[in-house]
Amino acid sequence: MSAHLSSGNERPFDPERFLSNSGAGKELLSFRKRQTIFAQGDPADAVFYIRYGQVRMRVVAKNGKEATIAILEEGDYFGEACLMRQPLRICSASALSDCSLVRIGKETMLAALRQECDFSNMFLSYLLRRNLRYEEDLMDQLFNSSEKRLARILLLLSHFEEDRECESGTLRISQETLAQMVGTTRSRVNIFMNRFKKLGFIEYKRGLHVHRSLARIIPHD
Repeated sequence: MSAHLSSGNERPFDPERFLSNSGAGKELLSFRKRQTIFAQGDPADAVFYIRYGQVRMRVVAKNGKEATIAILEEGDYFGEACLMRQPLRICSASALSDCSLVRIGKETMLAALRQECDFSNMFLSYLLRRNLRYEEDLMDQLFNSSEKRLARILLLLSHFEEDRECESGTLRISQETLAQMVGTTRSRVNIFMNRFKKLGFIEYKRGLHVHRSLARIIPHD
């Protein structure tokens, strides 16, 4: 049976309200730091929306090698591959900080996308932006050194593109996680971070402070 989101007696569909409340086919969930949200190989039956907090996406190969493939934050979706008939999760999701999530059942999400044009356009716009980011990540992986990839990741996590007035950002992320995102070893990340610190691009004061000047490390067209 297909899901129905509204009837003539209900208020007009509001995408923001849809993503902030529980209801038919939706749950508000809280996760503590390091708690597993879903594991690689679990049934893929829902999409998640992050109300606040950070979520780490990682994958483990058959040989046991682990890689962090994304750090997601407030306003991001994950698990949407279930909408394309993916039966099982191909990666794991865990809370990198305390999180509040909306779990949207697959059928409820599909109904919203079919019936609500504003929500469908908003979700499509999000996917296109993220696809562009993935293309940039791939080019970065193919053509840049580990040091430059690390610098780019630190700048992206600091959200300098969103706040052009800000000159520094504070991060709480381990060197092990950064190494997995870059595709190198923790020891090399430590060497690069010490170099960035010596050059004045980062500093440690109750957390990692990344300065916008770190962008000088990255080549620009």
